Amino acid sequence: MTDEAARQGAPADRAPEDMPTSFGFTTVAEGQKQALVDDVFHKVASRYDLMNDLMSGGLHRVWKDAMVSFLAPPKSPASSWQLLDVAGGTGDIATRVIEKSNRTARAIVCDINESMLSVGRDRAEKAGLSDAITFSLGNAEELPFPDKHFDAYTIAFGIRNVPDIPKALREARRVLKRGGRFLCLEFSEVDVPGLDRIYDGFSFNAIPAMGKWVTGDGDPYQYLVESIRKFPSQERFAEMIREAGFERVSYRNYSGGIAAMHTGWKF
Repeated sequence: MTDEAARQGAPADRAPEDMPTSFGFTTVAEGQKQALVDDVFHKVASRYDLMNDLMSGGLHRVWKDAMVSFLAPPKSPASSWQLLDVAGGTGDIATRVIEKSNRTARAIVCDINESMLSVGRDRAEKAGLSDAITFSLGNAEELPFPDKHFDAYTIAFGIRNVPDIPKALREARRVLKRGGRFLCLEFSEVDVPGLDRIYDGFSFNAIPAMGKWVTGDGDPYQYLVESIRKFPSQERFAEMIREAGFERVSYRNYSGGIAAMHTGWKF
């Protein structure tokens, strides 16, 4: 497929083995993707919520609430339950989890991008959650945490930006306690006839244009739109989670497959 055809919304190859060298629809040298992705998020960090609002029509907030409700963190003050939220630098998911637990849970947010973490620290301080949420610079492929340490691992709209997804999934399992839960929320493959064409038209034509109008730079939004089409389908990603060693793996689609939540357990 040509880059031009891809940019017009032609179907993308969702082969997982292409992800390490796939920067949207552009093929880059192995080892280059992470720096390019970092640059995207340095640019959009201060407008991260706006970015997700543009890409989901505001529905990302509903999907995130649904994921946290499904996680159902314990509310007991005696609980020592701890969450690791990866690629969640702004603290969006961690904040929801802490509030859902009646502020009894604790969370560590791990992100490779310092600009995103800076936004998260500011938000946590303003919300009075600095004692409940810790922000840590780290790579999803090599987490700076010990084995069997966390009760739950979440990653929302971040896994598709990781170059080596299988390695990140293995790391997720490593840091979870036995009985720990893995939850991943990600833009996915639309499975409703007709909606896929509408969604593609909106994504490729409207989102980069709106991004440029709001921020002055549409390129990060072009990459983010393209990266969704390169991410493996729901069934293939579920298989990747199983291959990493998780059990009872399942997924549920949101909004016709525009997004999907994958879950798994470490036994």
